[in-house]
Amino acid sequence: MTRIPSLIKTFASAVLLITLVACASTGSSNFYLLNPITDMGKASETKSGQDPVSVGIGPLELPAYLDREQIVTRLNPNELRVSEFDEWAEPLNAGFTRVLMENLSMLLARDRFIIFPFRGPEGIDYQVEIEVFRFDGRLGGEVSLMTRWSIFRVDTGEMVQARKSSFQASSGGPGYRALVAAQSRTVEALSREIAGAIKGLPEKR
Repeated sequence: MTRIPSLIKTFASAVLLITLVACASTGSSNFYLLNPITDMGKASETKSGQDPVSVGIGPLELPAYLDREQIVTRLNPNELRVSEFDEWAEPLNAGFTRVLMENLSMLLARDRFIIFPFRGPEGIDYQVEIEVFRFDGRLGGEVSLMTRWSIFRVDTGEMVQARKSSFQASSGGPGYRALVAAQSRTVEALSREIAGAIKGLPEKR
């Protein structure tokens, strides 16, 4: 009978210790978003002499190592680091697609862009599919975006454009804020390349 209080005391001490360790290891997270083009003066790329088109953006496929809330950085060609407290404020796939669409909407203001999955009665003329192979970088260093993207004519299923693209941008400063800003610039570069391809699409008959 005299051992029960001692056991209860030991158990209570263990619970207290676990609670203190958990509290000590808990920190506040920082959340980041990719940003679209902000300089409207550099955004306009009109499609003179062509009728507006409706373009579906997606699906966009990310590599499995990026399919997580935490931001991933690269230590060397074969080693990655997953941040404990620095996270994406939205799923990266959704954020990447959203920013790509916003950029294209500014670059080609006459055209209409819709994010996959496509819903509603209005059809689309072309569809852009994107596969991302790499989208990471070093803190305080360079970030890289490597993709393969294709444009399909929806009514015929014909692939009218296909390209592999690679973009780099310097973060220009330490920390995750500079890293994400540089990643946004690589998405802008991809957006401009796709916009140029859309401008050169053949006229629909």
